[in-house]
Amino acid sequence: MSFLSDLLNGVVEIDPAAEVIDFNESWSSWGDLKLTIDAIKAALAELGLGEGARIGVMIRNHPDVLAAILTAVATDGTMVSINHVLPEEKLRADLEKLDLPVVIGIDEDFDRPGLLDTLKAAGTAIIETHPVLKGARLRPGFEKITGRNIRREQPGVIIEMLTSGTTGTPKRIPLQRDAFLQSFRSAMSYETGRNPDDPPKLRSGVQLLNSPMAHIGGLWHALSTILAGRKVCIIEKFSVDSWRDAIVRHRPKVAGAVPTGLRMILDADLPRDVFSSLVALRTGAQPLDPAITQAFLDRYDLPVLQNYGATEFSGAVAGWSLPDFRQYYASKPGSVGRFQPGVTGRVVDPVTGETLPAGEEGVLEMKARQFGNGDAWLRTTDRAVIDADGFLFIRGRADNAILRGGFKVHPDDVNAVLESHPAVREAVVVGIPDRRLGAVPVAAIILRAGADKPSEDDLKAFARQRLIAYQVPVRFAFVEDVPRTPSLKPILAEVRAMFENQVEAST
Repeated sequence: MSFLSDLLNGVVEIDPAAEVIDFNESWSSWGDLKLTIDAIKAALAELGLGEGARIGVMIRNHPDVLAAILTAVATDGTMVSINHVLPEEKLRADLEKLDLPVVIGIDEDFDRPGLLDTLKAAGTAIIETHPVLKGARLRPGFEKITGRNIRREQPGVIIEMLTSGTTGTPKRIPLQRDAFLQSFRSAMSYETGRNPDDPPKLRSGVQLLNSPMAHIGGLWHALSTILAGRKVCIIEKFSVDSWRDAIVRHRPKVAGAVPTGLRMILDADLPRDVFSSLVALRTGAQPLDPAITQAFLDRYDLPVLQNYGATEFSGAVAGWSLPDFRQYYASKPGSVGRFQPGVTGRVVDPVTGETLPAGEEGVLEMKARQFGNGDAWLRTTDRAVIDADGFLFIRGRADNAILRGGFKVHPDDVNAVLESHPAVREAVVVGIPDRRLGAVPVAAIILRAGADKPSEDDLKAFARQRLIAYQVPVRFAFVEDVPRTPSLKPILAEVRAMFENQVEAST
């Protein structure tokens, strides 16, 4: 058994009557959480699934799902993430090829059209929960594993994590158990007043979980909060109203949202007293416009502590601490902070692989025990700069470049310029095919609340003053929103399809 098991078993036993999870303004206790974990364990045992078993979980921000995740990862199983928000056809196709022995979800997850037929054909058992943290059971008719091609175990893997699929087809990344645990211990050591070898204990305060657990950042935050013995308020789906209400109700010292959520919060122009308990906001998962950070500083005197990480890294690898932010941010706007202990980074020439001096832009490479690849450097797809003080700046994705007539257009650079327009809340730039130039940039534009809509010519003129001619989008679409993942990242393939479909319709 791992130290995660020891932490979980220890923390749930300290005070079973104490509150731990607030969901829809209703509290559940540590005893309720243990009841559901024990019921899931019993159902797994009835199926003959022990340590190392692959356990599919229909991921959503819900107390029962958190209980299922804890059961899988803290009892030496392999949690296989399943995104419940996928369209029916894609969800069924995903389940058909996973060859899972069991899937855990809340009862309504299995009401979706065709899902039970798919799981029956695969021979996958079902553990369902209902209502909130009141136990679990094997679903009638799905009490046995009957599939011929079932893959019961994935040795050495703690999580098969589904990526967001923002730039292409989602894929699962196997996170190695030893590497994940090393990363988890390092993060605990990095947190003030917390040591991985401390005995389990209950801590004060309430953490907000509004980032989706389908994303590595949300999953990491949920596990860390519970295993630290802290209370958590789970927000099923982010909205400004739900976020504000949770802040006012629980008065945390630190809260967070992805950059898109931070934009929405700023756009809502909430009164200062909403933020009175906060000393900082945390963010990640997407590039952060420095103007957002500056707006929170100017309006609320509230630092925004960005981190940098990915599923492939088993979580965050760099970030801002509050002392660093107060000391350095004014001179280093746009940085994602410094590397966490145990992580080493460098910037290299993308062609030659030569290490570049401090301050020069190239492709980021890192190495750390948590990557599970020994002492090898891991090359990312991010353009980056590391300055002389060790602060990391992410300039955008190298693999998203649009090749326009032989010139590279990096969408993140264009997004940043368009979002500096006073009427634009968010810009999403993608490339679409062009017979003459190969590809050209186009932009979906989301306006600020109450802003007057600029004309397309106005936006082009604004962009031409700040960009090289080949970087200026050839077309703009003003939209209420764009297709997004659960973590509010734009789904670039679907944004691209919006423009390509318009071109096809006009020809």
